Amino acid sequence: MADRRLQVFHTVARLLSFTKAAETLHMTQPAVTFQVRQLEEHFNTRLFDRTHNRISLTDAGRKAYEYADRIFEFYSEMERAIREMTGAINGTLTIGASTTIAEYMLPTLLGDFREKYPEITIHLKVSNSEGVVSMVENNIIDLGVVESPVGNKNLVVENCKRDQLVAIVPPGHSTAGKGTVELSELLEYPFICREEGSGTRDVINDYLRRLKHGGAALKIAMELGSPEAVKGAVEAGMGVSVVSRATIRKELRLNTLVELDLDPPLDRPFSFVHQKQKFRLRAMEELLEFARGYCDDAHTAV
Repeated sequence: MADRRLQVFHTVARLLSFTKAAETLHMTQPAVTFQVRQLEEHFNTRLFDRTHNRISLTDAGRKAYEYADRIFEFYSEMERAIREMTGAINGTLTIGASTTIAEYMLPTLLGDFREKYPEITIHLKVSNSEGVVSMVENNIIDLGVVESPVGNKNLVVENCKRDQLVAIVPPGHSTAGKGTVELSELLEYPFICREEGSGTRDVINDYLRRLKHGGAALKIAMELGSPEAVKGAVEAGMGVSVVSRATIRKELRLNTLVELDLDPPLDRPFSFVHQKQKFRLRAMEELLEFARGYCDDAHTAV
């Protein structure tokens, strides 16, 4: 409902990038440029300085951004107030989730939410935890669900539940019958790990540091981009790994992997992360409340 030119300008000004704004708004870059130029012609002044493939706000641009921010805040407040009066709960939300959560936690949660609120459309973007936090920071997504600590104190982080991590080895491995294993024993074998930026990788590195083992002590044989790839490599006898217990239920039933508890135990939080927005759409509030209840529900334990 708000002026499209102002919406586009506000996004470019926030991200300081025409390319990122185009991706966020699902527009072509020429279309974004056209909308900004239209607004500049309306005010008869430049809103951005463009030099060396970088942009910055002019004095007029900073003033326009300040007012645009306030306009959209009031717009959000108005929309929320009216929807609360009418009882309407609809809209579109974009969620980002790390790979483990997207594959093993969200399908059931989002399916149940969709059944309760069919008028709310949800888009899901999958990345590693570092990528999800970046998307929240840049307002590309409304809500992120991650599996590692979030360092940005300007974001709201709500812990959902604890996720247990365990060691996995192929059947017949020399440690397969132990039940429990110390990290020092795993360091003797080739290790299959997730890529840099993965929440699982970060948690394992923190665990190593707490136990006074350096990250270099791992004999990293492969770095892979998904839990499925990691499990497949371990099943093939290419090494050992540490993964979320929630990801190996099928393999345990089929006896293609053996899980070993870590001593000392290793767990991590699954967390919701979002911007500190004073006003949010009712759909966002309902999703957060639904997800909190889902995390407390015993049938979702991981």
